[in-house]
Amino acid sequence: MERFFKFAERGTNFRTEVVAGLTTFLTMCYIIFVNPAILSAAGVPFAGAATATAVCAAFSCLLMGLVTNRPLALAAGMGFNAALAFTVIGVQQANVPWQVGMAVVLLEGVVILILVLTGLRESVMNAIPLNLKRAIGGGIGIFITLIGLNQGGIIRPAPVTLVTIGDLSEPYVWVTIIGLVSMATLRALRVKGELLIGLAIATAAALLLGIAKLPDAVVAHPSFETFLAPFQAANGSPAILQAFTPALLAATFALMLTDFFDTMGTVVAVGEQAGFVKQTGAVPGIKKILVCDSVSAAVGGLFGGSSNTCYIESAAGVAEGGRTGLTAVVVGLLFAAAAFFAPIVELVGGGHRLTNLCQYGGFAGAGFTVPPDLTPPAGTGDCFVYPITAGALIIVGFFLMKTVRDIEWDRFDESFPAFLTVIGIPLTYSISHGIGLGFISYTAIKLFSGRLRDLHPLMIGISAAFLLGFVLPYIVK
Repeated sequence: MERFFKFAERGTNFRTEVVAGLTTFLTMCYIIFVNPAILSAAGVPFAGAATATAVCAAFSCLLMGLVTNRPLALAAGMGFNAALAFTVIGVQQANVPWQVGMAVVLLEGVVILILVLTGLRESVMNAIPLNLKRAIGGGIGIFITLIGLNQGGIIRPAPVTLVTIGDLSEPYVWVTIIGLVSMATLRALRVKGELLIGLAIATAAALLLGIAKLPDAVVAHPSFETFLAPFQAANGSPAILQAFTPALLAATFALMLTDFFDTMGTVVAVGEQAGFVKQTGAVPGIKKILVCDSVSAAVGGLFGGSSNTCYIESAAGVAEGGRTGLTAVVVGLLFAAAAFFAPIVELVGGGHRLTNLCQYGGFAGAGFTVPPDLTPPAGTGDCFVYPITAGALIIVGFFLMKTVRDIEWDRFDESFPAFLTVIGIPLTYSISHGIGLGFISYTAIKLFSGRLRDLHPLMIGISAAFLLGFVLPYIVK
């Protein structure tokens, strides 16, 4: 095992990799519960979606770990699943069955895989300017911190200022604070496994404060009703045959852009932290990583769990010292177990329900009026906070911010697009949208300032594709 995963070469060992895998899993296992909740709002069977989420994540992580030997974990992509449920399928669009939506995901994954095998996706990654790659890591750092602050209740929405401080009288906020302070203190004291120990402390606090409770059951029976969804019958014919309409093909293109650049941003950000990104910004072995990611996207659609993609929470395991594919393998095995032991996983990764609260703009909180057209469907008006894992996300966001220090801030034509990328990712609540803002502005500034020689031809094409992706939803409805 040591020879296969190259522990000595990477400066790690078996114990460190296992701890890193467990840490990564605990920071992302919330997807087992969040993803089915989102998909079920569009008609996907909840139990089937839960099983598919766990099984697809297990397959994807094992594939990535064994093929690439990198500590990159995968699961159903947040943001992508919401776009699939509420835009592609659509809560009110009874004429687009959920099986057809999964067929769109399958097609998107196949197209991405073709782009990888032809070398185009790798060429695109290598054509990205180094300053923009550095900005992506910083933007994702702020983004994941925002998610942690939101999930822990430290921030909440406000009608005028958009966000404000959370309600510190709420016990779940104190669970977040206890976990965060524990992790920060342990990190300052250079205690190995600080995130994992902090998660244990936060779990104990949640149990003591009544935010979490020991599960009533240990084993949950898996459901396979969403498996092979694209080939299930929908409205009298196979779902895959109904995915080739202009509107759904446009949706496939939009989802492809999201998947394409979410992965790129995550790999670069985690790779920078793990030390396997070269000074030029190139990622060694990127083709294998992209092949695994693309196959995982297609598998997510095939089994009805939405597209699987590389998770930025992988940085939590890297922060614990994870440097090899064994970290991802451990995550995969834990996801496989989670398909049968979901009640145990929910103790740490599951959410705490807040009644009579709604989600708006990605924030959960009280006292905020949600426009009628944005109100979640009946039965989904309650929302959840994740105070146990929130502190780990905030700490990981801090780790990812170090990439911005190397941006050439004294060069406006390089730094301003990087700046838009850094703030665009968290403020649009989308990795791909933030990257799009940076790419379009970079290309425009270079063109209008007469610096065409600084532009790789692929950058012009990518920027045009992003611009098309931004306007296409308003053209094709």
